Amino acid sequence: MSWAPVYQLVQQIPRGRVITYGALAKALRLRGGARTAGRAMAATPSGKGIPWHRVVGDRGKLLIREPYASLQRKLLQSEGVQLLESRVDLKRHVWSPAGTGRQSVKLKTYRKRKAKRKH
Repeated sequence: MSWAPVYQLVQQIPRGRVITYGALAKALRLRGGARTAGRAMAATPSGKGIPWHRVVGDRGKLLIREPYASLQRKLLQSEGVQLLESRVDLKRHVWSPAGTGRQSVKLKTYRKRKAKRKH
């Protein structure tokens, strides 16, 4: 399986923002969910400009083991992401791809209801 779609989406995450493995898997409809997203991120090629450090675990937890955990922490902090122990404040730093956030879900629901009324 090619992980290219995963890496393309991760490259869109802006500085100072993060996405969870689960949200990444959901956005791409990956079979196997967060674990599959984790396997893709573990296979991230070096030197390709893929910001692997912007993908975190459920509830913002940094799941990567040392020595990369320290590097992930430093990279996130250099982008202004606030950490409390080993967790990112998701309320402040979470990122949703276009078309997958709460507002877009509400908008899609509204449009469906509106379309049903017309028929």
